[in-house]
Amino acid sequence: MNTLAIPMEREKGWYLSLMAPNTKGPKYAWLDPSRLYCNSQALSDCVKDLLCPFQNETIDLVVGIDAMGFVLGSAIATTLGKGFLAIRKAGHLCIQTESQPYTDYSGNEKMMEIRLDVLRPGLRVLIVDQWIETGGTIKAAIKLVERQGAVVVGVATVKYKYSHCIPEELQSQIDKQYLDSFKSFNN
Repeated sequence: MNTLAIPMEREKGWYLSLMAPNTKGPKYAWLDPSRLYCNSQALSDCVKDLLCPFQNETIDLVVGIDAMGFVLGSAIATTLGKGFLAIRKAGHLCIQTESQPYTDYSGNEKMMEIRLDVLRPGLRVLIVDQWIETGGTIKAAIKLVERQGAVVVGVATVKYKYSHCIPEELQSQIDKQYLDSFKSFNN
């Protein structure tokens, strides 16, 4: 049996090297994370890293996006002791749903749907997916959640490129959704 090696000294993101690049062509996703998911320590460390930015957030429910967001989302929900709600590709749910069009990473127009009997106003939701390439899928998921009145606490994804303009010393103010500079703001 082939066992995936776990480094003795584990640095943040060590598990990313377990992922494999696309070898089948442009109609497939650019990366396959399934080897990461096959290694329990890698999956556990990935979930811990994904939850770091949300340590001080109240999260009532985890929402995962079809299909690979189901793996990470379920693992995160279990770690948090919270429930999990799937956002599905249109046509897969046999109950009343709300739909949202989106454009996927390959440029194809698609629809996703969510059941109507779980989300409610004020429910704090963490949306989980494998990664963000173009943002179309995540934007559609956010719309579906917010249309039902739930609050999106954040988005957790495995990704290689990341950029934001928030200096570390302002992050705690941003997390509280209030900047000290607002004190001097005049209407």
